[in-house]
Amino acid sequence: MNGMQKVIVVDNGERAPDCALSAELAGMGYASVTAPYETAEDVLALIPRPAAVVVQMPREADWSERRRFLELASRLRRNLAASRTPVIITGGVNGAATMLQNQLGVRAVAAPEL
Repeated sequence: MNGMQKVIVVDNGERAPDCALSAELAGMGYASVTAPYETAEDVLALIPRPAAVVVQMPREADWSERRRFLELASRLRRNLAASRTPVIITGGVNGAATMLQNQLGVRAVAAPEL
């Protein structure tokens, strides 16, 4: 994964093959690390300068689970504000990579990791 910008994808740990955001991100030139909700902040400590963090809420989440994901996103936004790392919330895989590309811009996809 050296030389590629890394994106951290946070989900609930249940990953269906047809919902692999990592494949879509790889097609855009990003390396991704998918972590379950419970380990998101630990993974972020290991990858301190990701290009972005995508918080992928489960499609069938109830209100309490959605609230947990929204609180995590809020906490991550505060913690990553100084580095201007975008935190993107999505309710599923559809459109998440497009939102990421729009957020970072085409220039960021081609830029090497520092």
